[in-house]
Amino acid sequence: MTKVAPVLLAGLLAACAAPPPPPPATPVAVTRVVLLPQEGGASSAVVVRTPSGEQVLDAPYGRATVPQDGRTAGTVDQTDAQELRSRLPTLFTLRPPPPRQFELYFDTGGVVLTAQSRQLLQEALDEAGRRTGAELVIVGHTDTVGRATANDALSLDRARSVRSLFIQRGVPPERIEAAGRGARDLAVQTADQTEEARNRRVTILVR
Repeated sequence: MTKVAPVLLAGLLAACAAPPPPPPATPVAVTRVVLLPQEGGASSAVVVRTPSGEQVLDAPYGRATVPQDGRTAGTVDQTDAQELRSRLPTLFTLRPPPPRQFELYFDTGGVVLTAQSRQLLQEALDEAGRRTGAELVIVGHTDTVGRATANDALSLDRARSVRSLFIQRGVPPERIEAAGRGARDLAVQTADQTEEARNRRVTILVR
C-alpha cells in the first residue's frame, strides 16, 4: 500500500494540472449583400466596404459576404435566381411589386375627369389598396390654353382632387404627394393657346 499511494497521488495531480480544453470557436457574424436585377433591365450598382477595401457589385445577382469581426476580408462572388430562391425564398415573397403608373384625363378647364378616366381611376384606387404601405405621387398638367399662373393653379387643383379620392379610400395623406406642373411638361407638343385633350391630365405613380 505504501508503494501504490504515491503513484495514485501523482496521477491525480497530473490530471488536475492538465489544461482545460479550448472553448468552441464563436461563429463570426457576417453581412451578405446581393444585388437584385432591376425592373425593365435598368442598370444598378452598390458599393460594399470591407476591411480589405471597397467592392462594387454591378451585375445582377452579384454577392458580397462581409464578416463583422473587423479583421477578416470579405468575399465577392456571383449567385443566380435559382440558388437565391432556394436559400432565401422570403426575399422574393416580401419583395414589393414594381411601381405602376396611370394617366387620367380631364374635361377642358376644370377638375372633372373624362368618363373613360373615371373607369381607370377605379383601377388605380384598387392598385393602391392591394399594396401594404402604398406611396403615391400625383402630378397635374394642363394644355397651353390660358395664362401660366392660372394653369399652374389648375394643374395643382387636378392633382389635389385626385389625391382626395385616394384619401377617401384609406391611403394615409402623408403617403401621397401632389404637385402641379401647369403646361410645362406637355405630353403632346403644341403651340400656345392650343386645346389638347392629352395634355389635360394627371399622372399617378403607385409604388
